[in-house]
Amino acid sequence: MEGASNGGMLYHEVQESKLCAVHCVNTVLQGPFFSEFDLAALAYDLDRKERQMMLEGGGVVSSAGDFNSQESHNVSLDGDFSIQVLQKALEVWDLQVIPLDCPVAEPAQIDPELENAFICHLHDHWFCIRKVNGEWYNFDSLYVAPQNLSRFYLSAYLDSLKGDGWSIFLVRGNFPKEFPILSSEASNGYGQWLSPGDAERITKSSNSIQASQATNQLARESSNPYSIEDAEMLSEMEDEDLKAAIAASLMDSSSTMASTESNTTQNEDQNAKEMDSSSVIASDESNTMQNDQNGKEVDSSSTIASDESNTTQNDQNAKKDTARSQ
Repeated sequence: MEGASNGGMLYHEVQESKLCAVHCVNTVLQGPFFSEFDLAALAYDLDRKERQMMLEGGGVVSSAGDFNSQESHNVSLDGDFSIQVLQKALEVWDLQVIPLDCPVAEPAQIDPELENAFICHLHDHWFCIRKVNGEWYNFDSLYVAPQNLSRFYLSAYLDSLKGDGWSIFLVRGNFPKEFPILSSEASNGYGQWLSPGDAERITKSSNSIQASQATNQLARESSNPYSIEDAEMLSEMEDEDLKAAIAASLMDSSSTMASTESNTTQNEDQNAKEMDSSSVIASDESNTMQNDQNGKEVDSSSTIASDESNTTQNDQNAKKDTARSQ
């Protein structure tokens, strides 16, 4: 149950296209046992059997029609395979694939270190966690080399994967003990044999390169007076300042307009009062002038009447004098 030894070597495959399912199966078996063509053949055989079962079982016509279509239900056009294909491939080597949340897999949930291999799947990506020569390794094909996992970290790592939504399957059975490394099938173009020491050195080198790239990226960002986050923050601050300035301008404009309107109203009221006062004064002056005119007219009339009275009196006196002299 300890798995393949292969002289203490580790077999790892680096990601090629979307063939992570192929890489996953081969790292479980610790050797280039399957190619993408082998898994494709298993997928098409599963499709044929599923169509036959649907037709023989008197399934719904539309469903049978779907299964009679040329589209495969077990392999995508870009090379991703279903869990059924992986199960069929491992069954060839008398291995069982069991969902980790299945009751029969409960012991593995409690103490995963007692097992030999796990398959993990999320978003069309497959990878294997495998125990080789008593040590656990993460054989994710996205890594340049297998990464060693401590026994304590294994349980925590599986729990974190489950928490992130990964589907985890337990692999049990009689794992192949050896693979003829020197045979013509020892390499499929993307597989490699590594000693644990080589795997560790490659991993450290890769991590160092990634750290250097991250440092260079930080240096480039620091050479810029403002980082992307700072620039975004400044942009937001500028937007806020602009909004505040516009609001203040609108408030000032409103205040100015209100003040102008108030002054205009006051001026209009003042002008109206002045006009009323002028009208009163003009009216008084007009009345005074009219009274003066009337007074003059009265004086003139009085003078004329007095003159006429004196003339009449004189005429009468003349007539009396004439009468006496006769």
